[in-house]
Amino acid sequence: MKGKAGEFLALGNATQEVQAQIRPVMEIVPDFELRDLLETFCDHAMERVPNNMVLTVDCGAVPFVRVLEGDSGGPVARVSESLALRGIAMCPVFRCDDPGDALTEVVGAVTVHGKGACLRISTAVDLSDLTPDREQVRDLLRAVQLDPEEIDLLVDAGPVHSDRMRGALAERTAEALHGLSRWPWRHVCVAAGAFPVNLTGFERGTATPVVRQDALLWQEVVEKWRGPEPDFGDFGVTYPRILPKSRGTPDPNMRYTTAAEWQVFVYPRIRPGNDDFFTLSHDLVNSPYWPVTGAATSWGDARLQACAQRKRQKAGGGTEWRAWATSHHLAVVTAHLTTTGSP
Repeated sequence: MKGKAGEFLALGNATQEVQAQIRPVMEIVPDFELRDLLETFCDHAMERVPNNMVLTVDCGAVPFVRVLEGDSGGPVARVSESLALRGIAMCPVFRCDDPGDALTEVVGAVTVHGKGACLRISTAVDLSDLTPDREQVRDLLRAVQLDPEEIDLLVDAGPVHSDRMRGALAERTAEALHGLSRWPWRHVCVAAGAFPVNLTGFERGTATPVVRQDALLWQEVVEKWRGPEPDFGDFGVTYPRILPKSRGTPDPNMRYTTAAEWQVFVYPRIRPGNDDFFTLSHDLVNSPYWPVTGAATSWGDARLQACAQRKRQKAGGGTEWRAWATSHHLAVVTAHLTTTGSP
């Protein structure tokens, strides 16, 4: 999940049933318009992360030098210290190509929080990462001073947008799992993302289906891989890569998760402010995609129904829409995994 206000808002309003089934990995998204990016992230965590939840934090996109200006310690050290002061347990993410200083900070965070770490490996076709061999893994374990049983393995397959791409990624990911299976990792998760880069080109005033190729990829990996079934991971209702900050105000939209697809509603701006979202919500609630559990499906669904019935004075904005969509997504995916074993 992107470590932004909307995602934290959804996480903080997840039911206990959903909270018990997820291990959120929050990526800190660079935004140098913020006076202190890392403190803002930690403030969101303090306000929204449920009690007793371990927050896995990925600082990989934050430029090390930029964070160091006027401060001591790099991003992992600073976030670790700040979350500890706020009573939030942290599990730091590290990668095979992290410099020594970054790995040293991972060691420090593990010492402070005692929650182990997360090794993130990429099998994405748009990156040139290679699965580490036995000696490289041993070097990494020595560098972070941890046993495999204290480390979560996150295999990130990156973006997947077609059947052909999915097949290639499934092969690469299954091979990576095979190469890394000699170590007894604490948890193993395969994650991918299938949501488009943005909503440009989507037809306005209606719902457009987008196939959840990430869920299909996980199922294909499970079929190819002969070892223990990995956990399912995705990037929610966002594109898996961290993109430059968008400008302007988004058109009213809702990225609504169903069993096999997202139904993406994007509506043109006709009424003042964001009032067109009231129309969007009404159409969604009265569409075939509205679940039989209705507003009880998630905190986000309850807000969508309130908008549909004009029980809210304001229809929200981009942050709220992302939060409501993420809330619904978490509820739907965890429910499917519980009842069917598939996302």
